[in-house]
Amino acid sequence: MRVGDRVTGEIGRGLLVLLGIGREDGPHDVNYIAGKIRDVRVFEGEDGRPMDRSVAEVGGAVLVVSQFTLYGDVRRGRRPSFDAAAPPEMARALYEDLVRELRAVPLPVATGEFQAMMRVELVNDGPVTILIDSRRS
Repeated sequence: MRVGDRVTGEIGRGLLVLLGIGREDGPHDVNYIAGKIRDVRVFEGEDGRPMDRSVAEVGGAVLVVSQFTLYGDVRRGRRPSFDAAAPPEMARALYEDLVRELRAVPLPVATGEFQAMMRVELVNDGPVTILIDSRRS
């Protein structure tokens, strides 16, 4: 991940987490999401069985990128509304809480730079893309 010419976060094998934080989110949501990221079985098992191991079990890492645009709502008009996204101060605190929670597992965690224009590069092994929504738990 780059901000301008600087590399701000980088991992090898693991998970890229695009984190959208909503106005209604709080500490319970952070705990739920951290647990799911830690435990979700999306990696192949040693016996070749698909979706059998977690990021921790494969010795992987997590790259967490704050992504308020996940809350973009285009149901009305042609321009997205981001009204449901958390304001920056609140989002930053919950983003930092999630990173802290994942590091406490312990998992290696890299991050982007909050509120910066970032260039994210991804080599998708699979590909597997999963939505984890704490409001749908």
